[in-house]
Amino acid sequence: MDIGLILQLVKANLGMNTSIRDIYLTKLIEGIITELTEEKGIALDGSNSYHLMFVVDYAVWRFLSKDSDAGMPEHLRYRLKNLYIHAGGGASV
Repeated sequence: MDIGLILQLVKANLGMNTSIRDIYLTKLIEGIITELTEEKGIALDGSNSYHLMFVVDYAVWRFLSKDSDAGMPEHLRYRLKNLYIHAGGGASV
């Protein structure tokens, strides 16, 4: 996946126009990609806009909720379940 593109989209979603948090956001994005591929077993396709936008939305949520005890929003849980289904299922969310 194109980390640079994801970073730009995350920053656009958050309304950030400086690079002050780029290192943090980049590591957050890399961690999410690793979590989805290695821990959850989902094969992400960088050319699939659905996969790309899920990573963007997941990163935005993780950034905004870093100090919150609230669980994952329903729309993200639903989309994650769809990724499992299309990847062959197996793991539960």
